[in-house]
Amino acid sequence: MNLRTDEKIRARADAGAVSQPPARSQAPDSGGAPDSGGAAPARARVPARARARDADAMAVTAFVLGLVGLLVTNLLLGPVAVVLGLLALRRRTTRPGRARLGIALGVADLVVLACLVTADGTWSWSLT
Repeated sequence: MNLRTDEKIRARADAGAVSQPPARSQAPDSGGAPDSGGAAPARARVPARARARDADAMAVTAFVLGLVGLLVTNLLLGPVAVVLGLLALRRRTTRPGRARLGIALGVADLVVLACLVTADGTWSWSLT
């Protein structure tokens, strides 16, 4: 078996292990009934790789929304970019620079919006 085939088999096994719900334990003192006492986990644990991938996606999304927000819908995209960038940093993204740029661009969106409102009392770009 070559290395690629072995990696594919491990990836499938990892994907199968993630998608299966955790088995419920049976307490010996409850007569074989499923364990219903105590606090059951509200959600399954997310693997570290998936958590990092989600944080990376948040960082890239914050960057893109901040960039687009400079041109369109500053009021909506600016705060969303700031929040996504902060969440990505909090979740330890592997792309902290992109998350910081998303935060900076989101703040810049709000500054541009404030300048537009101050200059001519509008909430959007005006070509005329």
